Amino acid sequence: MQELGRRLARLLRAGDLVLLTGELGAGKTTLTRGLGEGLGVRGAVTSPTFVIARVHPPLGDGPPLVHADAYRLGGGLDEMEDLDLDVSLPESVVVVEWGEGRVEELSEERLHVVIDRSTGGAGGAGGAGGEAVDGTVDEVREVTLVGVGPRWAGAPLGDLAGGSPA
Repeated sequence: MQELGRRLARLLRAGDLVLLTGELGAGKTTLTRGLGEGLGVRGAVTSPTFVIARVHPPLGDGPPLVHADAYRLGGGLDEMEDLDLDVSLPESVVVVEWGEGRVEELSEERLHVVIDRSTGGAGGAGGAGGEAVDGTVDEVREVTLVGVGPRWAGAPLGDLAGGSPA
C-alpha cells in the first residue's frame, strides 16, 4: 500500500482531493504514508483519527499534504467545515480517510480510492495471495481508483490499481 501511495503521488498536484474508503485496517493510512513520501513532505504521516486533521508541509517545491480522518465525524461537510479543508484545497493535496459521503462537495474533481481487504484466496482483479510456503496467509488488497471530473479524464489510473500483498 505504501508503494502504491508513492506511485500515486506522482500524479497528484495542488488542488487534488483524494477520498479513501476501506474498512479498519485496510491500509488507508499506509497508503497516505506513501503519498507523503512521494510528495516529499515533512513529518511522519500517521493516522489523524484523534486530531482529525494534520498538515504536512513540503520539504521542497511540492504542495503540502493535508491528511484528514472523518471516521469520528457523523455529519457531512458541515461538521468538516471547522477544518477549513476548502481553504487548504487550492494549494494542497487533501486526503480524507472515510470521506465518502462527507466531503464530495469540496470539489467537483476528486479521486476516490476504494480499498478492499481479504485474506487468502486468489484475490480480486489484479490480486494475488493465498497460503505461502510457510503456511501463513497473505493479506490481499484490491484497490479501485475512480477519478471524477475532467482533471482525472485520461489519467493513467489503471496502471496504478490492482491488488498487492500487505
